Amino acid sequence: MTETLAPPLPDPPARRRWMSILARAGADEIAARLDHLPALPGHKRLRGPETGLVMVRGRTGGDGAPFNLGEMTVTRCAVRLADGTVGHGYVAGRDARQAELAALLDALMQDPARAPALEAAVIGPLEQAQSERRAAQARKAAATRVEFFTMTQMR
Repeated sequence: MTETLAPPLPDPPARRRWMSILARAGADEIAARLDHLPALPGHKRLRGPETGLVMVRGRTGGDGAPFNLGEMTVTRCAVRLADGTVGHGYVAGRDARQAELAALLDALMQDPARAPALEAAVIGPLEQAQSERRAAQARKAAATRVEFFTMTQMR
């Protein structure tokens, strides 16, 4: 009798990174990156995509007592590939297509044979685009910054 071992689980920080990138990328951005890849394997939806609410918590002063800040709309999806790998996608908002694509890529990234190609073709470029958007937004905000110390010295 031969035992089949489950594939090793991905490194948690690495998985957290790619799921975070996929959660912030739009469905069209993800789909555009996937168009350049060979045919993706089929998948079966296990759950969703379904939309619901989650409670967002905050802390006073950053480290004080927690409090309920409010509710946020989230869409989730879970898929299974033909080889049995399960992927999950959670995205802010109501974009069911984005949640399903994120779940599919989560499942595909768990395969050590596929991960490097997907990292180079999808995850890395999405991360770079998000980083560039953040930097542009920071530059735009910095241009409107007022130095109050300088203003008090001018009197």
